[in-house]
Amino acid sequence: MSIELVAALAIPLVVALVGLLMLTGRESGFDGFTKGATAGLRSAVKLLPTLTALLVAVRMFGASGAVEWLAKPLTPLFDALGVPAELLPLLITRPISGSASTAGYSALLSAYGADSFPALCASVIMGSSDTLVYVISVYLSSIGVTKSRHAYPCATAVMLFCIFFSCLICRIWFMP
Repeated sequence: MSIELVAALAIPLVVALVGLLMLTGRESGFDGFTKGATAGLRSAVKLLPTLTALLVAVRMFGASGAVEWLAKPLTPLFDALGVPAELLPLLITRPISGSASTAGYSALLSAYGADSFPALCASVIMGSSDTLVYVISVYLSSIGVTKSRHAYPCATAVMLFCIFFSCLICRIWFMP
């Protein structure tokens, strides 16, 4: 049996198995499904104001030219710390917007090549970090928390650690 066949059959088999379990179970599976869908819809409606505010703020941040304005004075500091200056636009947008950082990542790959040191560092950073403002805002607003207290400083510290450690690992593994 080839891996392609297993991959092609995986989702249909899971759907069939779930359907079979719903038919043979003691409780009505469809009732459980509709209750879950209703709860999910309530959560989505509850998160809509937070998501709208985040999307507007990210668009304003990108359109204002703030990324370039922030990157310029940080370049010497990051160079001294061993982080390529080419990563700065990505590093500034990564905590705020996943789509903006993905666009910056794509631009970095096309400008410097996928095998360049900045691209390797960016790949590790993209794979080992997340958009902390989005994640914290959505998670905390979904459970009704209005004061984040230590969440943002801790997440920022983890993000900075991720940046420097990613570049260190890339320097150790990929540099001759």
